[in-house]
Amino acid sequence: MKAIKTFWEQRNTRLGFFSWLVFLFWLKTLLTYFVDFRLGVTSIFQWFILVINPFATTILLFGIALYLKKSRLFYPIIIIIDIANTVLLYLNVIYFREFTDFMTISTMTGYSKVNQGLSGSSLALTNVHDLFYWLDIVLIVGFLLFRKVKIDHRPLNKRIGWAVTSIAFLLFSVNLTLGEMDRPQLLTRTFDRTYLVKYLGIDAFTVYDGVNTQHTDSIRATAKKSELTSIKKYTREHFAAPNQVTFGKAKGKNVIVIHLESFQQFLIDRKVNGKEVTPFLNQLYHSKSTYAFDNFFHQVGQGKTSDAENLLETSTYGLPQGSLFAQLGSENTFQAAPAILNQRAGYSSAVFHGNVASFWNRNSTYKNMGYQYFFDASYYNTSGDRATGYGLKDKLLFRDSVPFLENLQQPFYVKYITVTNHFPYTLDSEDTKFKGTDTGSKTVDNYFVTAHYLDQSIKEFYAYLNKAGLAKKSLIMIYGDHYGISNSENRQLAKVLTKNPDDWDDFDNAQLQRVPLMFNMPGTSGGGIQHQYGGEVDVLPTLTPTRLNSKRYIQFGTDLLSKQHDQIVAFRNRDWVSPKYTSVSGTLYLNATGSEIKNPSKALQKKVDKINDHVRKELDLSDSLNEKNLLRFYTPKGFTAVKAKAFDYSDGLDKEKAIEEKLGLKSTSVFSKHNDKSTLSLYETNAPEVNHKSTESNRIKITNPDNGR
Repeated sequence: MKAIKTFWEQRNTRLGFFSWLVFLFWLKTLLTYFVDFRLGVTSIFQWFILVINPFATTILLFGIALYLKKSRLFYPIIIIIDIANTVLLYLNVIYFREFTDFMTISTMTGYSKVNQGLSGSSLALTNVHDLFYWLDIVLIVGFLLFRKVKIDHRPLNKRIGWAVTSIAFLLFSVNLTLGEMDRPQLLTRTFDRTYLVKYLGIDAFTVYDGVNTQHTDSIRATAKKSELTSIKKYTREHFAAPNQVTFGKAKGKNVIVIHLESFQQFLIDRKVNGKEVTPFLNQLYHSKSTYAFDNFFHQVGQGKTSDAENLLETSTYGLPQGSLFAQLGSENTFQAAPAILNQRAGYSSAVFHGNVASFWNRNSTYKNMGYQYFFDASYYNTSGDRATGYGLKDKLLFRDSVPFLENLQQPFYVKYITVTNHFPYTLDSEDTKFKGTDTGSKTVDNYFVTAHYLDQSIKEFYAYLNKAGLAKKSLIMIYGDHYGISNSENRQLAKVLTKNPDDWDDFDNAQLQRVPLMFNMPGTSGGGIQHQYGGEVDVLPTLTPTRLNSKRYIQFGTDLLSKQHDQIVAFRNRDWVSPKYTSVSGTLYLNATGSEIKNPSKALQKKVDKINDHVRKELDLSDSLNEKNLLRFYTPKGFTAVKAKAFDYSDGLDKEKAIEEKLGLKSTSVFSKHNDKSTLSLYETNAPEVNHKSTESNRIKITNPDNGR
C-alpha cells in the first residue's frame, strides 16, 4: 500500500506523470491482449513475453516528451502521444473484431478508399468495455484541469530523457531476444502477423510493417523486364491443358458473374428450424446443368472482397498486406477477364454494384481491368430503407439493373456484386420472414437470415433471365468471395454445425474457408458436383468453356476441370490445403480425421516440404508481378494493353449510341431483340421497397435506351 501511495504522490512530477501514463497505457494494452485479440498463447513463457512487450515501445514513444524543457510543451505533447497511440490500438481492436487480423500501413493508407459505408459496421463492432480504452485519457485531462495533478515547472535534465530512451531500447532488445528464443527467425519468417504482435506488440508491428512497405515501394521503382522471365517460366510449366469435354461449351454465350458477399459453402443444403436457408441455390447446386465444386476455397487476404475480385479477374493473388485494388489498382497493368473477353471474342462488359464507386478504389481499378461500364450507387435510388450500410439491397440491385443490362451488347460479361449478406448482417423485418439460429451470437444468428434473402434475390433474377430469353444464352457463374463468419465467431457457429465448440481448432477454421463455386448453363446437361480441390485463383482459367485458351497469359491458377489441375490451394498467409492434408501455421493435419500429424514420416515430410516450397514460390512470384507492376513489360499475342482513359463511368451507356450511329452498327441488345421495348415489366420481386417512382428515377442516365456497339 505504501508503494502505491508513493507512486500516486509522484504524479505531480514530470517523471511521475510520465510513469503514470506508461502504466495506464500498459493496462489497456493488456486489455486488448486478454479480451479482444486472440494471439494463440500456448505457454507460460509466451504469457510472460505478452505481458512485458508493451513496455519497450510505450516508454520509447512517451519518453519523447521528456526531452522538452518547458512544461507548457511537455504536458500537451505527452498527452497527444498517448491519444495517438490509443487511436492506433483501438483501430486495431475494431479491425481485429471484423477481420481477425491487424491493420497494416497499406490498410491505413488505403482507408480513404474503403471507408464509405463502414460507419454502421464499425458501430456494430463496438463493445461496452471499449470505454476503458479512453477512460484514462479523460481522467488524466480532468485531473490536470481540476488541479488534482499539479504542473511541474522544473526543467528535466536531458540525461533523464537519454536514460529513459536507453532503457526502452534495452527492454526492446530483451523482448526481441525472448521472442527469437521462442520463435526463431521472428522478423524474417513473418508468415503470420499474429506472431509479431504476440512477441513485440502493436507499435513494433506497425513500425516493422512500415519499413517493409517502404521497401516494397523502392523495389517497385527499380523493377526490370528481365524479372518476368522466372514468372513466365513458372506459369508455362504450371499450365494445365483445358478439359476437352467442356472446352468451348459456352462459346458465344453471355457470362454473368454473381458475387455472393460473405457466403460460405456450409450454407448450401443447410437447414435452420427445419427450413432450407438457400433453397434456390441448393437447386442450382444439384442441377445437371451446373458444374458445382464442394472443395473450393477463398484465398483472400486483407483486401477481402477486392482480393476475391482480383483473383477472379486476373488469376493472380492479392497482396500480402493491404488491398491490391486500393493500393495499386490505379497504376497497375492488368490482363483481366473483361479485356481478354472483349479483345478475343467481342464481349461488352459491366459491373453492377449499389455502393459508391470509390469503395475499394473500384472506379480506377475497373478501368485498368478493361471494364467498359460501372453502374455504382449514383445510378440507383439508394434513399431511405432501399440500402444497407454497404449499398443497395440485393433484390433491388438485380431488378433496378435491368434498364442497363438490357441495353448492353451481346455477348456481354457482367458482374453483380451483392452486399446484403455483409457484416453485421442486418435486414429490415419487412424484407424477410425467415428465422435465424439461436446460438447467442447475433452475428451468427443473423447470418442465416441475410443469406436466405440473398437466395431469394437470385431466384427472382433467374426468373427474369428466363422470361427475357437470356438464361439459355448465358453461362452464369456464382461464387462466394470470402468467409462471412470470422474465426472469432466459429465456436458459436459450431453449435449449428453440430460440433462441440470445445473441440473446435485451427483445422476446423481452415476447412470452413470453403465457399461456393458454380458454373450454370441453363438448358444443358452433363454437369454435377465436382470434388477436386481448388481456389479463387483457378476461376479465370476455368472459364475455358468460353473457348479462350489461357496459356498465353500470366495466370497462377489452373482449369479446375482439367486432368492436370493443381489441387494444392494456397492461402494468403502461406497456409495450404490439399485433398489429403492441411497445413496451418506449420502444423500438419490429416483431412480424413482432422487430427494433427505430430511425427510425420521422412517421406511425408519431404512431400510437405515440397508443397511448402511450391506455395511460397507461387505467392512470391505473384507478389513480385503485382508489387513491381511487371505486366507493364509484357503484352501477350493478340492482346492490347488497356487504356484506362478510354472509359468514362459517368456517362452511362450514352456514348455507345453515338458510336453506333457513326459506324452504322446493328444493336444486339436485349432491348432491341424485344422490339425496342424494356423488359423491366418481366421482372417480379416481392421487395417491399419497389414502386413506380423509384423505377423511373433509376433510368435518368439513359438518354436513348437502345445503344449499339
